[in-house]
Amino acid sequence: MRTNVVTTSSRKKTSLRNILTTVLVLLSLAILLILGTWQVERLYWKEGLLADITERRAAEPVSLAQIEQRAAAGDDIEYRRIALSGIFDHTKERHFFATFEGRTGFYVYTPLTLADGRKIFVNRGFVPYEMKEPATRAEGEVSGEQTITGYARAKLSGKPSMLVPDNDLAKNIFYWKDLDAMAASAGLSDVIAFFVDADASVINPGGWPKGGVTQFDLPNSHLQYAATWYGLAAALLAVVFGMWWRSRKSASSPAGEGR
Repeated sequence: MRTNVVTTSSRKKTSLRNILTTVLVLLSLAILLILGTWQVERLYWKEGLLADITERRAAEPVSLAQIEQRAAAGDDIEYRRIALSGIFDHTKERHFFATFEGRTGFYVYTPLTLADGRKIFVNRGFVPYEMKEPATRAEGEVSGEQTITGYARAKLSGKPSMLVPDNDLAKNIFYWKDLDAMAASAGLSDVIAFFVDADASVINPGGWPKGGVTQFDLPNSHLQYAATWYGLAAALLAVVFGMWWRSRKSASSPAGEGR
């Protein structure tokens, strides 16, 4: 009688363990498949974004007014081609810490005063670290009305990551493009709420700043990530099947019957 009680209790424990194992396996499999599918969706989104950027880069530049109309309508203005004219105020340029072509330095953001008195920050390009001060590149501090072509760049809604250092306003060094802080630290008002990156066609006297620094090569590793998650799901199924197969063979073998 006691043997029957022990056997029944053991079977219940085994059954409960099997149920918990099955639930855990199914939950893990579902999570892996969801993550893989999410990466596939991200892959399609990124490919569409890259195709859109390529199309925008090939388009003819449009006026500032057209870009502003798009922005006011809630359209995405990122990387749209633009042409505009105005006078640079080099005394209020802001410096964004950056690397370009293997060199450390700064992107020079200079307010361009438009005909209506408004200002817009233009990323005129890269200067090496030792040329941060305008006096070291005075030839490139162009005067008079300038006409430039480039790319509209949207204003950031906030600090992109906690890992990014805080901007050092005292030293005029920005680690992320805080448009409001750039304008306030330069004592500017009536600043248009997006940036413009000058393209490579804008060549400054003396060669600095060097235009054409916009980065278009967005990372696209979603296919590899999807393959990883789906691969782990397949591996999980293979392990479970292998364990089930060994258990079945063990149960059907003469040694298993003898026990």
